[in-house]
Amino acid sequence: MKTQVCIIGAGPAGLLLGHLLRAEGIECVVLERRTGDYVLGRIRAGVLEQVTVGLMRRLGLDGRMKREGLPHDGFNLADGERLIRIDIEELTGQHVMVYGQTELTRDLMDASAERDLQVVYGAEDVALHDVDSASPYVTYVKDGLEQRVDCRFIAGCDGFHGPSRQAIPASEGKEFERVYPFGWLGILADVPPCNHELIYANHERGFALASMRSATRSRYYVDVPLTEKVEDWSDERIWDELAIRLGPEAAANITRGPSIEKSIAPLRSYVFAPMRYGSLLLCGDSAHIVPPTGAKGLNLAASDVYYAVEALIGFFGKNDGGAIAAYSDKALARVWKSERFSWSLTRLMHRFPEDGRFERAMQVAELDYIASSRAAQTSIAENYVGLPV
Repeated sequence: MKTQVCIIGAGPAGLLLGHLLRAEGIECVVLERRTGDYVLGRIRAGVLEQVTVGLMRRLGLDGRMKREGLPHDGFNLADGERLIRIDIEELTGQHVMVYGQTELTRDLMDASAERDLQVVYGAEDVALHDVDSASPYVTYVKDGLEQRVDCRFIAGCDGFHGPSRQAIPASEGKEFERVYPFGWLGILADVPPCNHELIYANHERGFALASMRSATRSRYYVDVPLTEKVEDWSDERIWDELAIRLGPEAAANITRGPSIEKSIAPLRSYVFAPMRYGSLLLCGDSAHIVPPTGAKGLNLAASDVYYAVEALIGFFGKNDGGAIAAYSDKALARVWKSERFSWSLTRLMHRFPEDGRFERAMQVAELDYIASSRAAQTSIAENYVGLPV
């Protein structure tokens, strides 16, 4: 098989990139190790920045999002006693969209056939070859037979554990990482949310988050030590802990119900640089991970896709090799800003094991400052709604 761009990974980043390239007349194929049902079964975030919403609108695939998504004009920080509302619409003139990553992925998957986007599911043992040349190729195994895709560029959208980043020699890249000493224990339930906006809570017992996927499906989190096991947390225990950590105002509006899914997700901040090596471009989690506190994971992948599409359009449409050369620097500039925001919000809202009375006093002072400062709230709002691409 021959194509212009071979995309590794059919998550939202890979599918979004594929659709945008096809809309520009650029040939591509998407390879995915898992089945489509497995991809849709992943439970992920659902707060979308304007860059993500804008790319779906650009494709004309935002119809269901506009019907079923929940536009949010603000969110809340809680300190166990009060809610500090960040009015992002009033402060920035924009809003975020609450729309599950699963639903966005489904929209992209459903449109693939009619828009002539070729997606190969069940592509096992994917390997990248000659990525430092102008003639890279990818091999994979499908139904027991080895297949080969010759292309001009490879886009690695295959996540943190995928083969794309591993194809870059260790001597050519740098890793920056912070592993956090806790994880997020999440519960998904078909109950109405306790607040019409998200609540990020800092309590003496630990962090909590109240969020939602729709008006009838809620997603809650509490932070727990990495030594905890999900089977030790009954639904009742999680609901009780949430009621304490979110504070009395939110607790009074919590509707309890049986969990659909429970899991513990570890937190890390990670960046790999550069995001381009030869004919290989990295997008999304293959190049960076952010803690979910700032709701940046999917949105940061979408901004990578935006820069990658512009670079590939420049190359194939204008024979502009400089656009490809500039990809990594453009993407990383936004990556590091998003990493900074996610790290700072994580540091503000969580209790770290090494923290003492001084660190706690600094959190209290920072929350008090945010509550009384329009400038501080504006800075938070600008970052939360998404910095310009």
